[in-house]
Amino acid sequence: MGYSSELEIKRELGIETWRELSKDKLLRFVAMMPDMDTEVALKVVEQFPSFKDFAVEVVGAVETAYESTLKTNERSGDHVHDAYGDIRTILKAELDKGELPWEQRRWLVEQIQETGRQQFIKDSENKRFLDSVLGKVVMGAGGIVVLGLAALGGRVLEQRGTGGPS
Repeated sequence: MGYSSELEIKRELGIETWRELSKDKLLRFVAMMPDMDTEVALKVVEQFPSFKDFAVEVVGAVETAYESTLKTNERSGDHVHDAYGDIRTILKAELDKGELPWEQRRWLVEQIQETGRQQFIKDSENKRFLDSVLGKVVMGAGGIVVLGLAALGGRVLEQRGTGGPS
């Protein structure tokens, strides 16, 4: 859906004035930007008296959420790796028990190898997850910065075109 007027954007955000734009709604606004007419987006941004402060707050909130996600993910990953280590310790202890038939020894070795494979897969999944989270954070923060720069650039170009300061 393309947004060609401020009124359409306000309706979509569920606000009547730009003063009602909260952090959450600013993030929705930034997400809507690709579907907005460029001039409309710039006009909206120009109406924020403290867009820079607001953007810094939003970027800070995104950073806090990202750090929290990383900490939670790290704890979860540690639990998984500890569990695999515990399983291998138990399997190795069984392997060290006296005279075991070849089939039982082979099965224990295969289980040790399997836990290593599963741990590797889990680690790869975790890296993909972190890449995905980082990508979303960078895109969100980048969108806010680009929006601010676009508004600033629009004002500079407007001033140059009207004989204002350059």
